[in-house]
Formats: sequence, structure tokens, C-alpha cells
Amino acid sequence: MKNNEINKFNEIENPESQAAQLAVIAGLITTLCDGLATIASIIALKESQQNQNNSSNNYDLKLMQKQIDELTKDVKIIKKKLSI
Repeated sequence: MKNNEINKFNEIENPESQAAQLAVIAGLITTLCDGLATIASIIALKESQQNQNNSSNNYDLKLMQKQIDELTKDVKIIKKKLSI
């Protein structure tokens, strides 16, 4: 009989206990969501840095190509002068 009484007591929990359990669950969910938001921010930051690096690399490549083109012109001019 005592087991039945204990089971009935456990089934009829007081509202404060239920509220405390919900508060703990809500806290866990909030913590999980904050962790996900932090991970999303880190990923966004890395993508932003990669985009900036790519822009810088593109500028460097264009500058190098321009220098190569100028050197190629100079070499052609020197070849012509040496042929004479």
C-alpha cells in the first residue's frame, strides 16, 4: 500500500516542482541555442575573412599579371633592338 501512495504522490507533483523542471529544461535549451549562435558567428567570421583574403589575392594576381605583361613588352623591345 505504501508503494501505491508514493506513486500517487509522485503523479500529483506540486506546481512549483513542475515549474522548476520547466525552468531547468528552458535553461538547457537556451544554453544549447546560445552555443549554436556562437558557432554560426564563428563560421560567418571565417567566411568574411576568406572573402577579404580572396579579394586581396585577386588584386595581387591582377597586379602581378600587369607586371608580367609590362616585362613581356620590354623583352620584345629588347629582342627587336638586339636583332638589328
